[in-house]
Amino acid sequence: MYTDGACVGNPGPGGWAWIVPDGAFASGFEARSTNQRMEIMAAWRAVEAIDGPLEVRSDSTYVVNCFRDRWWEGWLARNWHNSQRKPVANRDLWEPFIALVRSRSAITFQWVKGHSGDPWNDRVDRLAVEASRSQAERVGLETPTSFGAADRPRPRGAARVEEQANGSDAALTAETTRDRDATPAAVDAVVSYANGVVGHSLVVLGHQPPEIGGYEPNPWADALRRRLGEILQAKAVLHDDLVVVSGLRLGSEQLAAEAAVAAGLDLVVVLPYPDADAAWPDGRRAQFAELLTAARAVLVLQHKRPNSPAQAGAALSRRDGWLARHASEAILVWDGQDQRLSRLHRSLVDHLGDDVWVLDPREVR
Repeated sequence: MYTDGACVGNPGPGGWAWIVPDGAFASGFEARSTNQRMEIMAAWRAVEAIDGPLEVRSDSTYVVNCFRDRWWEGWLARNWHNSQRKPVANRDLWEPFIALVRSRSAITFQWVKGHSGDPWNDRVDRLAVEASRSQAERVGLETPTSFGAADRPRPRGAARVEEQANGSDAALTAETTRDRDATPAAVDAVVSYANGVVGHSLVVLGHQPPEIGGYEPNPWADALRRRLGEILQAKAVLHDDLVVVSGLRLGSEQLAAEAAVAAGLDLVVVLPYPDADAAWPDGRRAQFAELLTAARAVLVLQHKRPNSPAQAGAALSRRDGWLARHASEAILVWDGQDQRLSRLHRSLVDHLGDDVWVLDPREVR
């Protein structure tokens, strides 16, 4: 089933809806609400209404990632506080909803891109908007014959606000751009690209040294950079709004960023924490700084540097999850054997399906 929430203003009169393709539907309202509350309410009412195995499809990362990335486990472990030690927003809805999902089996959550032509996402969106405006409920056992007006796509910048507010461990906390005077608008636009509102974001991940020839410049790395450049330029022909996304880790990520800059493509850098290059040799740090300067925007996903290798590893895992959730497609430089990259591949496929491309580095050696 598909679910959606809407709000006239934020806060303001809210509406929620769920619909089973070619089947039952329901919608409801709340006099003063927010978009996020209505997204939760829509999914909660959907799970309440339908017994048995169920796939909930929502265009809200707030709802989907709570369950798919298991945010709720951290909330319960911290007594309903998020990773910033702040009370979890909308606990009055989350607590009974999470309890319901935990009491059931075979419930999964799948993100769908909003305003992308999916007919059922469009219909449930219109039902939710109608409920928010009319402040009236509807219910039926068959697909309704009439719907309210469609919602407008989310404006640029809304994605950044949602990512900060939704209680996830990934909060955007720092940004830079080429044009310093245009930083807020530029960063809002780039985050919107990553959320699928504008542009086609392609993330490149994969092997690090020494698997691709070592830490110093070498012929293998040069060949891989050239091959990545060819792929990125071909993608740019298919998508004239292409944005290359990189975490700038040594190896595949940095080679892809260099290829993107050389090809004149927009580059967005997503870092797990500040000063991610602090332990690198001076030469590698200089290259890192050059790529930051060349990037269209730089996003830093947590406020503080980690205090231990375990914390650094956790931050990198969160970064990988953020990239998987926000990309339109991905290239993974992987020889098919590395187990860490095997897990990353599964995560990417879970989020992106067939839009994950594997490049075996041995083929370009």
